[in-house]
Amino acid sequence: MKVYLLSLGAGLLVGIIYSLLNVRSPAPPLVALIGLLGILAGEQIVPMARQIISGHSLAAAWRDAKCTPHIFGMLPGRRAAETSSTSEPHQMEKHS
Repeated sequence: MKVYLLSLGAGLLVGIIYSLLNVRSPAPPLVALIGLLGILAGEQIVPMARQIISGHSLAAAWRDAKCTPHIFGMLPGRRAAETSSTSEPHQMEKHS
């Protein structure tokens, strides 16, 4: 229940910011995508700050906080390389 209340609070905060910027929801696609990028990047600030405070360099903090996979997701080509390296291939179910 706590995560739902936190999610609602975050949504309210974003709604207030949108209102102050005169952007109506649903936002235009480019504005929404930039906002999502900001959310993804913002989620990495605390883990990176912890790493930097503990004495890691910025590059090491970025790597240790796993920022690249979180922000950019599975990039094209990586899925095929990971699938071929596993011993059991993934099989898709056929729906009739």
